[in-house]
Amino acid sequence: MEVIKTGLAAFGMSGQVFHAPFISSNPQFELSKIVERSKNLSKEKYPKAEIVRSFDELIADAQLELIIINTPDSTHYEYAKAALLAGKHVVIEKPITSNADQAKELVDIAKSKNLMISAYQNRRWDADFLAVKEILAKNLLGRVVEFESTFSRYRNFIKPGTWKETGELGGGLTYNIGSHLIDQAVRLFGLPEAVYADLGTVRTGGMVDDYFVIRFLRPALAPELKVSLKASYLMRTPEPRFVLHGTLGSFVKYGIDRQEEDLIAGKSPLEQNWGKEDEEFYGWLHTEADGREINTRYEGPAGNYGAFYENIYRHLRLNEALETDASEVLDVIRIIEAAYQSHKEERIIHLR
Repeated sequence: MEVIKTGLAAFGMSGQVFHAPFISSNPQFELSKIVERSKNLSKEKYPKAEIVRSFDELIADAQLELIIINTPDSTHYEYAKAALLAGKHVVIEKPITSNADQAKELVDIAKSKNLMISAYQNRRWDADFLAVKEILAKNLLGRVVEFESTFSRYRNFIKPGTWKETGELGGGLTYNIGSHLIDQAVRLFGLPEAVYADLGTVRTGGMVDDYFVIRFLRPALAPELKVSLKASYLMRTPEPRFVLHGTLGSFVKYGIDRQEEDLIAGKSPLEQNWGKEDEEFYGWLHTEADGREINTRYEGPAGNYGAFYENIYRHLRLNEALETDASEVLDVIRIIEAAYQSHKEERIIHLR
């Protein structure tokens, strides 16, 4: 079948690490054009991709079928709308937009023009999250009563010159990492009835939120489950990535999926054992089966961000279901908005 000619809206960290390697290594795609406003960084690794100097020039190319919106958050709405109106399918970096009404408008435009709009929720293919999904699918813990998801980072300085640190064009840890943790929890347990959140700026000189704890109250698929989501930039000693407790046992998982680190180091997604965890980061399963206690390391599936683009291809060419339909991620934005409101007003915010 015909390859999907793709344009990349920026070649910063996101373009270099999360998008270009997977588009270029998948023979079903062609990385045709890349926006670089003044530099030519992409030429070394992707010499066949034409460099253009503006987003307008990118979407004016009639041959491009798919546009990746990986620019600062505040530009997502404008750029995605322009791409859709130009007749392009669109992938937008999470969290789509920082405003649920704008995100809904983009979804409606895409639907009216029979175009795809996908949210880049690549951490649905993290090894740690896939292990949790497998544990739950196998019912190894019985009825789960507590779920904790923590993203530990240590960066005790403010990185200069980046919009994610100034808040001028979006940013903040809740919209950044929070959109992933919330999306994962909603995928597992459904939309909560309400949320309660504590957000903060914990680093000296910080200008955006770099700490959060968000609690889901009565998630739709498990109303009695206690759900807590946490992230911080001041966690030099990491907490477990996941902790699950159930009526039969517990699952505790340390370590963050290695794909981002490997991509930054220049490794290719085509390398053998891509996304496979080192044994030291296997989760610990302590449960029982047939009256026998089990206390062992648990090897989960390998991580695979490439599955995101494989699904995009199969959706556009084979009409298979889109696993990252932006319409299904609107609730993530609503939960983030509710988290900010909860923090500001110091109260529980009901969603439905």
